[in-house]
Amino acid sequence: MKILLIGGTGIISTAVSRTMLEKGHELWLINRGTHNDVLPAGAHFIIGDINDTDAMKSALKGHYFDCVADFTVLKPEQINRDYQLFAGITKQYIFISSASAYQKPLSCYEITESTPLYNPYWDYAQNKISCENELMDLYRRTGFPITIIRPSHTYDEYNVPLCITGWKGCYSVVKRIREERPVIIPGDGTSLWTLTHNSDFARAFLGIAGNPHALGEAVNITSDEVMTWNQIYKTIADELQVPLHPFYVSSLFLHQAGPYDFKSCLLGERVQTAVFKNDKLKRLVPGFQAAVPFRNGISTTLQNLISAPQLQVEDPIFDSWCDSIISTLTQAAATIKSAFPTCI
Repeated sequence: MKILLIGGTGIISTAVSRTMLEKGHELWLINRGTHNDVLPAGAHFIIGDINDTDAMKSALKGHYFDCVADFTVLKPEQINRDYQLFAGITKQYIFISSASAYQKPLSCYEITESTPLYNPYWDYAQNKISCENELMDLYRRTGFPITIIRPSHTYDEYNVPLCITGWKGCYSVVKRIREERPVIIPGDGTSLWTLTHNSDFARAFLGIAGNPHALGEAVNITSDEVMTWNQIYKTIADELQVPLHPFYVSSLFLHQAGPYDFKSCLLGERVQTAVFKNDKLKRLVPGFQAAVPFRNGISTTLQNLISAPQLQVEDPIFDSWCDSIISTLTQAAATIKSAFPTCI
């Protein structure tokens, strides 16, 4: 199979690129020529700016693909750009959407592909919904052979999936856990969540790419493993061989206490229950089953993070902010308690 990926070097797409090559497919990538070091040998590159439509049309001349997948589209105008570039030169166009587009709050805790798309909290999710609408309109009007994939929270061998972090990634939280310091968990940590290893996503993607039964369809690709955030953080602490010291804070308070946009990623996604039904995926890809339990996946991720100093990016602003939240709320609780002695 000859497949073209736009943006093949992210957490999800790197695994897809690697898996495609391991299975012997002819892989082409469009990117600006950066991050090629994370890809295995054997990929073919079209170096350039996909937003330069004329130059891209020239570079694509003579190519015909079994599948084109764009991991970078965030706005409807990019959907129309891709339609101009790829209509007539691919058997299938895959748009990577997001499970964050699903209804918030949910009317039913189990999420299927027919769950309404509605997320008033997060511009990113709203833009993904608009992209899906534009793409389905193109499919209905022109027959453009589209498939929509909706991944949920996906992680890899270098990035620890957490409920909240600062602007510099996961290491600051991992360090707090290792040092047995309190770690903020939004809400009470009991909402259900789904984490998917990128290698499992890639195997499922391979079964969707080039699959004629997936045309015109939206498909979830997630693990079936469901955990609470308490279980997720406890698993991380267990792998680090330390006790977990959670400090629970209202998601709305975290948003109001800034400077981080936690309204989007918390109220718009991570404190909402996310339990996915993957029946459609398993019909389209018979025999597929996610193979990496979180305990196994996070063990490798933590080993890589701890053994690689270049990945250990300190975030003193976020660390100080966490300390401030924890000390302020602890003091507030003590003050209120002292003002209202126990009544007998």
